[in-house]
Amino acid sequence: MLGGLDWAAFLFAVAIIELTPGPNMGWLAALTLKEGRKAGFAAVAGIASGLSLQLLAAVTGLTALIASAPAVLTALHWAGVAFMLYLAADALMDKGAGGPVDGAGGRGFRRGFIANVLNPKALAFYVLLIGQFVDPANGPVWMQSLVLGLIHLTVATLVHIGIVLLASQLGGRLERWRTSLGARLTFASMLAAIAIWLALMPPRG
Repeated sequence: MLGGLDWAAFLFAVAIIELTPGPNMGWLAALTLKEGRKAGFAAVAGIASGLSLQLLAAVTGLTALIASAPAVLTALHWAGVAFMLYLAADALMDKGAGGPVDGAGGRGFRRGFIANVLNPKALAFYVLLIGQFVDPANGPVWMQSLVLGLIHLTVATLVHIGIVLLASQLGGRLERWRTSLGARLTFASMLAAIAIWLALMPPRG
């Protein structure tokens, strides 16, 4: 299973998506600056828990979608391209995270959990990105989806832990970097490049 997967491409795409400045990154940095590492790590646990539920929902949904008709793979392919372009535009426009950053008394965990379990973009990510790499010829779709999703969840959690550690050391410099035009242009360009690469791949449907 997954023997024919382009692991380099998958891991590169996941790494770029998770390293791209966005709401979770900004909120984690701001929360850590205000409440300290303990609150930051609690928020990381909440985010991971919320993404885990999204992953389970995506595994079930993706399996059902692919089983419904072979042509669905083609639809997922182009939807994945469009989604990557959307992420590129979102990264370019992100100029800072607003809203409260109070994470004391377990509120950081709860906010991280709720924000991610109710985030439709997270579900779309799991369905559309993983859908680019799942191939029914390589084995059970649900098993491939789960393995790839768990790899993403691991990478995401490691990146979020790194953000907490960096924020506690660098202070406001991390936030200034992530909202800088240079950082936004760099990551938006990388995401757009991934979208182009996906578009050039032949759909499997």
